[in-house]
Amino acid sequence: MRVGGSQVIPRPINFRTIDHNPFANLETSALRSLDAVTAALRTFEPDQSLRQPLENARPSAVLVGLFESANGVEAILTRRSQQLTNHRGEISFPGGRLDEGETVINAALRETHEEIGLAPSDACIVGELNSMSTVVSNSHIVPIVASYASAPSMRAMNSEVDRVFSVPLLELTRPDTYSQEHWVFSDREFQINFFYLDDETIWGATARILFQVMMLAVKHK
Repeated sequence: MRVGGSQVIPRPINFRTIDHNPFANLETSALRSLDAVTAALRTFEPDQSLRQPLENARPSAVLVGLFESANGVEAILTRRSQQLTNHRGEISFPGGRLDEGETVINAALRETHEEIGLAPSDACIVGELNSMSTVVSNSHIVPIVASYASAPSMRAMNSEVDRVFSVPLLELTRPDTYSQEHWVFSDREFQINFFYLDDETIWGATARILFQVMMLAVKHK
């Protein structure tokens, strides 16, 4: 696997690596075209049973920003500040808590503007992915997908963000980049997706969202 940067992954004592790359035998050329990827995501209907937050979970939204470059479709990501209470130093999509009375789309666009400076008017909303919950921050996350007509100009706008960058989806299918692990705790067990870049490791909810985007695109007929 590639280096993956200096991030420390809080693995449980009981875990194992799954020697399987689901992209190995799939035709991934769709990941070169923003039109192909957004067409697949527009037809997706999120699981409504996952839309309802668990009791006491804090409603949140993230923006999965996509644009097309010479390297194919790229996703916009941030590295969270080491000064934050939860998920410090982790790779994430821009996003955060919903304000009172705010929709998930408005929250995702607002947070993206506040964190990396992208104007809400520049985003074309594509659709919504499956919602998910995080244990550490007790958040209920709704991923909102948006496309941009060209590579946007972006930078860290506040102390919550240490870095802003983008990654081509095709790069994430490389055999030295994608990995999967099975984690076992005393009360639960699950599979975790990892994408090891040369300088960062994408895992957790962010990797799960990216994985869903990519699989929807390559399996779309």
